Amino acid sequence: MIPARWVHRWLRSCLALVLLGVASGGGVQPGYGQAVGVGAFSRLTFDARGLAMGNALVGDAASNVSPYYNPALLPNATRQRVSGSAALMAYDRQLQSLEFTTPLGPAAGVGVGVLRAGVSNIDGRNTDGERTETLSTDEFAVSLSFGNRFWNRLSVGVNFTLYQSDVIPDTSPTRGLGIDIGATYRVTSRLTLAGSVNDLLAKYDWDTSTVDGESRTDRFPIRVLLGGSYEVAADRLQVLAELESRYQLLDRTVEQVEERSSGPRTVRRTETVLRQSFRGRMGVEYRPIDILALRLGVDRIGIDGTDGVRPGAGFGLRQSIGELDLRVSYGVAMEPYVRTFINMGTVELFL
Repeated sequence: MIPARWVHRWLRSCLALVLLGVASGGGVQPGYGQAVGVGAFSRLTFDARGLAMGNALVGDAASNVSPYYNPALLPNATRQRVSGSAALMAYDRQLQSLEFTTPLGPAAGVGVGVLRAGVSNIDGRNTDGERTETLSTDEFAVSLSFGNRFWNRLSVGVNFTLYQSDVIPDTSPTRGLGIDIGATYRVTSRLTLAGSVNDLLAKYDWDTSTVDGESRTDRFPIRVLLGGSYEVAADRLQVLAELESRYQLLDRTVEQVEERSSGPRTVRRTETVLRQSFRGRMGVEYRPIDILALRLGVDRIGIDGTDGVRPGAGFGLRQSIGELDLRVSYGVAMEPYVRTFINMGTVELFL
């Protein structure tokens, strides 16, 4: 058993790392909390458990965790699993997910998932302000994940995600491909450390020439996550923490005054800057009895102080039906700034 002072030291280190990260600005352009970036729907959450625990699951050592949080978690899968989730959100927004995962042999796992987001009842108007039509948007993320365990402690995984966005009327949907790479290391039977790099190469190439627009490229932010989990109280209590460093290339227009023979002249130039931001997450899951799990978490620690955080809570129930294992989860989280709530339910069936 690990001494208690080691546990306390690890928890303090995680918290200090989170606070240090969100307090520092690095050597690049600082980020702003409300600049969510392209593809924001894919970073909101995937299921009710993740929402309730602040999405701090990159190093979750529990079995059958969605590879959305880290593809290197797939080797922990013990049975075939089908999962479906749906969220109730304000402002006519929708979010749903569907996933299938299965173990492959003694040390590997594979998963397929679909995440869909949309906004309906958008009031369309012309240049005179007259109402013309009701608009809607749809975005999808279809992923294929694979993970394998090397030796007894180290697992590595990769996730390929095809993104599609249909948000501009009278134009074809735009698509992009992103790659996630993750790893987990089982330090002890209770302590797991993990990391992942998400959305490599992901971007949207927009072409709005058919509606008298322009063409441009929007790159997804690259996210580097480091975290871990620790189990205590006879494995009934799990504590998780992670730190995310987010990098995004953005184009901005700057004005410069140049001296010319005809006199000073203001010239506009477009330059590319790298914006970096830090945020932390923490989550706790307590299982007082085998069929019930209670969950708490907080996401976006350090984003615009307390106005930017997203606290969450929820629970999970499990029941065996013959040889099938049914699990139902509920999560709720307060959205930052607007102070509305996201309610999400998940149903999982283990075959």
